Amino acid sequence: MRIILLRHAESLGNVDELAYCRIPDHALPLTPRGVQQARAIAPRMRRLLEPGPVAAYVSPYLRTRQTFELMELGHLIERIVPEPRLREQDWGNLQDPVDQERQKQERHAFGHFFFRLAHGESGADVDDRVAGFLTELERRVDNDPAHPKNVVIVSHGLTMRLLCRRLFNWSIELFESLSNPPTCDFRVLERDSTGRWHMDRPFTQWRESPDGETQITQVA
Repeated sequence: MRIILLRHAESLGNVDELAYCRIPDHALPLTPRGVQQARAIAPRMRRLLEPGPVAAYVSPYLRTRQTFELMELGHLIERIVPEPRLREQDWGNLQDPVDQERQKQERHAFGHFFFRLAHGESGADVDDRVAGFLTELERRVDNDPAHPKNVVIVSHGLTMRLLCRRLFNWSIELFESLSNPPTCDFRVLERDSTGRWHMDRPFTQWRESPDGETQITQVA
């Protein structure tokens, strides 16, 4: 089994935080640069996924759907599943910029995993839903002969880190020491014949983990 984790291309929210005041998070589109990023990564995605078939699980947010569609992987994709559990951490509905900045500062001091946003989720909430998704995905691949062994997941930065935290049993301290991947960046996860998972490369760390744990690129 192999999973390609891909973060969406650059969206309006990545370059204009005030966009969240007038457009719901789920409806933020890609920027022109984001469109270019998605088209530019397409040949590499095709090489990674060929010859197929591939199952695609895509966050239902507009920016993730646009990223997936622009890559034009149709000839490789056997099934496409819109998966709400892969959505971005929920910050609430239309957001007030002053309150948003205050919450970001409090979240940084408190810790990104347990801090609950006033009208949204904590990182722990996202962790719970991605855990359920991973369990179901592995069950589908193992028990359904028709389900492709190659999977592409188009999601969001924090969601990608939490998917890996669950899969590799990282500590919360290590998770909070990792940076989100850049837009349109990806990780390749492979499960070998012994059931061990491997990741092609680690995430960038902005500090050492306080508990001394390091990223593990394989797990039983």
